[in-house]
Amino acid sequence: MFYFSLILGTLIAVSSYSWMGMWIGMEINLLSIIPLLSNSKNPMSSEATMKYFITQTLASMILLLSLILMSMNMNYSMSNSYLSIIFMSSLFMKMGAAPFHFWFPEIMSGLNWTNSFIMLTWQKIAPMMLISYNFYNNYFIAMIVTLSSLISGIMGMNQTDLRKILAYSSINHISWMLLAMMFLETIWMYYFITYTFISLNIIIMLNKFNIFHLNQLFSSMNNYPLMKFFFILNFMSLGGLPPFLGFMPKWLTIQILIKMELFSLSFIVIIMTLITLFFYMRIITLGMTMNNNYNNIKNNYMKKFNYIYMINFIVLMSLLLITIFFNMY
Repeated sequence: MFYFSLILGTLIAVSSYSWMGMWIGMEINLLSIIPLLSNSKNPMSSEATMKYFITQTLASMILLLSLILMSMNMNYSMSNSYLSIIFMSSLFMKMGAAPFHFWFPEIMSGLNWTNSFIMLTWQKIAPMMLISYNFYNNYFIAMIVTLSSLISGIMGMNQTDLRKILAYSSINHISWMLLAMMFLETIWMYYFITYTFISLNIIIMLNKFNIFHLNQLFSSMNNYPLMKFFFILNFMSLGGLPPFLGFMPKWLTIQILIKMELFSLSFIVIIMTLITLFFYMRIITLGMTMNNNYNNIKNNYMKKFNYIYMINFIVLMSLLLITIFFNMY
C-alpha cells in the first residue's frame, strides 16, 4: 500500500496543474516513504528516517512559503525574482543537490539497499520534473551544476561506505541531468533511465551478498569471478566510460553543451566526473589486486545468478544497439 501511494504521490506532483496540487503530491510521497524507511530492528534506519523527515519537512515549508509569496505578489514574474531562487532551492534540497546535499549521504548510510535504490532514483523524479517546468534562472542552475560536480568529486574520494559512495555519485549525476534538462528534456529522460538501470544492477549485486563497505566487497565475491567481473564493468559504466551504456547520455549532453558553446561548463563537469571515476577505479583496482581463490568455486554458481548475468550483459552492451537504433531513426 505504501509503495502504491509513493508512486501515486510522485505522479500527482508531476501531472498537477496547480502549485498546491504539486505540493500535495510531494507530501503524499513523503508520508508514504517514511514507513518504508523506518525499521524497528535497525536503530540506524530509524535515525535516518527521522533525519529525512526533518529535512524534507523544512524543504516543503520553504516551498510552500515561496508559493504563498508568489500568490500574494500579483505583479510577480518568475524570470526575474528572488522568489524563483527560493522556490528552486527548496526543490534542490528535496533531491539532494549541492550545496543542499549534506543530509543525503548521512541518510543513505543508515538504509538498506532497497530503500537506497528508491532514494537514488524514484525520489529524484518529482523535484527534477518540477524544476524542468521552471527553468528561468539559468545562472543559478549553472551554479548548482558546478557545485554538485565539484563537491561530489571531492567528498566521495575518502569514503569507505558504498552507500555514501553511491550517494556522492548520485549528486554528480544530478549535475549532468540538470545540464541535459536545461536544453532538451528527452536527453534527461535517457540519462535518468540509463542511471536507474546501472544503479539497479549494482544494488542487486550488493544486496545479494549483503555488502555495505569496501572491506567486505571482494572477499564476498571471490567465489564468483563472473559476478565480480560484471560488478567492475558496471562501475565503469556508471563512470561513463565507452563502450558501456553509461557513456551514451553523457555523450549526448556534452554534444548539446558544445553546440550551445558552453565550453567552460562542459569542461568543469567533465573534469569533476574524472575525479568520481577515480574513486570508482579505486574500487575496481581493489578487486583486481585481491587474491582470488578459485579452488572453492561452487559448480552451480552460474545457474544461481543466471538472471543477474543476463540483465548485466544486456544493460552493459546495449550502447551498440542504441547507437544503431538512433542511426536508423
